[in-house]
Amino acid sequence: MKVKEFSNYRAPRRRPWLPVVVFVLVVLAVIGFVRRPRRVVDPTVAEDAVVAEQDVDVTPAKPARPAAAARRAPIAAPPSVAFSGDIAVLIAQAEAHRAADRLQAARELYQQALALAPDGTIRAQIEQPLGAIHIALIFSPRPMPEKVEYVIRRGDQLGVIARRHSTTVELIQRGNGISDPNRIRIGDRLRVFTGDFALVANKTRRDMVVYLNGAFFKRYRVGTGVFGKTPVGTFVINEKLVEPSWWPADGREVPFGHPDNILGTRWMSIEATGETPRVRGYGIHGTWEPESIGHEESAGCLRMINEEVEELYAYLPIGTPVRIEE
Repeated sequence: MKVKEFSNYRAPRRRPWLPVVVFVLVVLAVIGFVRRPRRVVDPTVAEDAVVAEQDVDVTPAKPARPAAAARRAPIAAPPSVAFSGDIAVLIAQAEAHRAADRLQAARELYQQALALAPDGTIRAQIEQPLGAIHIALIFSPRPMPEKVEYVIRRGDQLGVIARRHSTTVELIQRGNGISDPNRIRIGDRLRVFTGDFALVANKTRRDMVVYLNGAFFKRYRVGTGVFGKTPVGTFVINEKLVEPSWWPADGREVPFGHPDNILGTRWMSIEATGETPRVRGYGIHGTWEPESIGHEESAGCLRMINEEVEELYAYLPIGTPVRIEE
């Protein structure tokens, strides 16, 4: 009977709304995932640029920031970047050779790097190890392009050999491990340094650069004269003294070792050349006041730390040209 009572009833037409809604949401989610922009890291972009880009808050509703987009685009490196890279490679190779005690190979690589380096910190970082290598090479029997083989003959003396090759007795001794210059034997083989040195001192920087055959050899810090008293121009070293006496303006002699002697352990006097006005009493010397180096505190001479002026004295022969510039 109940069935009959409801036989004329038409039930409403039901549609599956819930499955349809779920299906639509799934489709939209898939489409959103597929169309979402992917982050692509260009291998040419520097690591710090990638890190900076990751820190940017970018939402899907906003366009990408122009700065980030620009960083992602491959850009040709400026010449300075490649330039620094070349220098870095040369320095790394030089340091490896130096660590393995292949000093001549290290020297050549440092020289190549120095030829590419701009002025400033990078150049200073190359000059320091290169100068140390140069000192190690000249004061040892190691071969160098600037050295020649020499066989001692009858009548030879180190002083004669030094003058013949425009070098110093001390450099021959230290470069060949000779303790007594009067005890050399006929037939002994020496490596004799034959390079030409020149000095350029700069009063503004208060430093002095040594050049070997026109190329950088080593840089030293110096002190200069108060109120710009250090003369400028061209000179030559014309006298060298170990443990010098000092003759102040009053004419008295202050011997080496006296507390008033300001010349340190070595003295090299300079003589003007060319059109440079003639001066007297100027030179390169040591000091007992290392804190004065890098300042204007001398009476006009170029003042150096004792240890460094002793090093310089050992390899610079008389006649070495000196230029002092503002």
